Amino acid sequence: MSTVSVFCCLRGCLDGFKFNSTVPHIPRENPIQLDTAFMGYEVVIVKGGQRVCGAGAALGNAPLVQSKSYFEVKVQQGGSWSIGLATRQTDLSLTKGGMDEFSWCLCSDHIIRHNKQELYKINISNGASGEIAGIQEGDVVGVSFDHIQLKFYVNGTEIDFGVTNVKGTVYPALYVDDGAILDIILDNFNYSPPSGFEKIMLEQSLL
Repeated sequence: MSTVSVFCCLRGCLDGFKFNSTVPHIPRENPIQLDTAFMGYEVVIVKGGQRVCGAGAALGNAPLVQSKSYFEVKVQQGGSWSIGLATRQTDLSLTKGGMDEFSWCLCSDHIIRHNKQELYKINISNGASGEIAGIQEGDVVGVSFDHIQLKFYVNGTEIDFGVTNVKGTVYPALYVDDGAILDIILDNFNYSPPSGFEKIMLEQSLL
């Protein structure tokens, strides 16, 4: 990715943010965020570890260890993106998820992938005419995992397909390319989690 591309990425990521010294700094209560120690070389993480852009993958800093975990991702700007789970063995330089044995993702072409295999292609209608609308800017993708099934949701509507071969210690995984900007939402969700599911918690919080 060129220097110009990095600049454009940063400008897009930071767009709308105003730095005002008179506003008091309020520390975030949730310590879970995207992990700058586990991201691709051409990935940019901003907004307190909540926003990713550039080219490549970024993982969350906490694994999904509780019995029922849920998080959301908002498509802030379109492009090529993937949302799902991955272990720390995944190739962070990849710009599409599900392209190795260590990642399981819903991609911007509406295909759920794992290990370069197309597991399922989702159909998204606008409800009125039944036409395929697709996941667009501003839409929210929910992710739930109970160590048996990985499921995805689009604007609160469950996708009728569950991935059951997820293995290893997995983390939230966001992949971006072609100008995509994604925001991870780890609490204060836009849509209610499925029954029994909660936000990701640190291991010590489970004791």
